[in-house]
Amino acid sequence: MAATNKYPPLNLPPAELRIRRTGPRPEVWDTLRRKWLVLTPEEWVRQHFIRFLTATRGIDPYRIVQEQPLRLDSFALRADIVVYSRQAEPQLIVECKAAGVEITQEVFDQVARYNISLGVPYLVVTNGLRHYCCVVDRASHSFRFLDEIPNL
Repeated sequence: MAATNKYPPLNLPPAELRIRRTGPRPEVWDTLRRKWLVLTPEEWVRQHFIRFLTATRGIDPYRIVQEQPLRLDSFALRADIVVYSRQAEPQLIVECKAAGVEITQEVFDQVARYNISLGVPYLVVTNGLRHYCCVVDRASHSFRFLDEIPNL
């Protein structure tokens, strides 16, 4: 399926996605979860970003968890993408937004809340067009933006 206005080209390497339309909305095959998902604008970004992580950053697919359930106080949350180390320690949280959604302080706050539960060293926010990655220093309660997403 070619990119449309709803699913624009992204600032990520091209990804070969399996897309079908069996009902009112297109679906995309999620190779990690092995199931068809409704192809929302956010899912378009998430699937491309996962391909970027595996193909460009060398992350093994089995280390990636999508929609990771999290608990913060009495709130149930879900992180879009969490990358684990080979020792099963969380390393990176990615918050995906649709291409038309601006990356704001609120988006950074969202991923920072997720990190209260996970304590990862790297946070990423992306809308598929712009990507921001920072390394977290938990001891000093600070962070530093990186020029690129690290190979983990």
